[in-house]
Amino acid sequence: MAANDNLDTEATGVQRVDPADGLAANQALWDTWAEKHGTSPNDLSYNVEDFLAGRQTLRGIERELAGDVEGKDLLHLQCHFGMDTLSWARLGARVTGVDFSPVAIARAQALAERAGLVAQFVEADAQHLPDSLAHRFDLVVATYGILSWIADLDAWMRGAAGALRPGGRLVLVDLHPAFQTVLSIEPFVADWPYGGGEPQRAVMSGSYADPNANMAPQETVQYPYSLGEIVTAAASAGLLVERLGEHTETESDGRHILPQGPDGMYRFPFSDTHLPIMYSLRAIAPRTADDS
Repeated sequence: MAANDNLDTEATGVQRVDPADGLAANQALWDTWAEKHGTSPNDLSYNVEDFLAGRQTLRGIERELAGDVEGKDLLHLQCHFGMDTLSWARLGARVTGVDFSPVAIARAQALAERAGLVAQFVEADAQHLPDSLAHRFDLVVATYGILSWIADLDAWMRGAAGALRPGGRLVLVDLHPAFQTVLSIEPFVADWPYGGGEPQRAVMSGSYADPNANMAPQETVQYPYSLGEIVTAAASAGLLVERLGEHTETESDGRHILPQGPDGMYRFPFSDTHLPIMYSLRAIAPRTADDS
């Protein structure tokens, strides 16, 4: 998923938004993206044929935080059409992917069949996970373009925590809230709030995967959260934060605004240093006396 995709958007700012209306608008957008992504030679994010040939789509950050997933039950929230979910399956995890887009779920199921991989895919809002997923997983993973689409951050964290077995871990990797405020580097323009969770309406055309795709403009509603708000939500859900990282380089730039260095990595230049692009959070569901 992509967060705060400012390409080809017309921002309309903070307005009162019924969460149900925001959810419906976002689902319509992601239905369109799920239908289009990975189907064009101009797609910058999803190469289905390379994936089917065995390419690993996961990045180093989430693989390090998750550790060895062989034989573990893994829930992937906001899984889109399943390439990362199925990459976890290739590493030996028993995977379940969740997404609110029925188009994405159908494509994920078809991709699993084409890849010859076993996976379960569930159509559900990550803010309201079904009871059937409760306390079933060793790992809950969500990566790249996650929380800016969530109206109720506390509900999302409670759902993630509730899906974990005692001692299970949440692995969350997402765009850093400071980086999300930035529209462009050259020239430097910031047009997005830092935190607060207030809905931000925009009209979007194209896609983060293919900014020049011929798609009708669609409304979107996104929500900015600060790093403090995210960590507090995790703690309020009963999770114990083990690790919080802020990362100044990344293997790919889904927003297409960062310069690429000679080593192939992307960085956010600021004076003679670099600002964080990503953050990562790993948190554990506490063990009970019976589990310890």
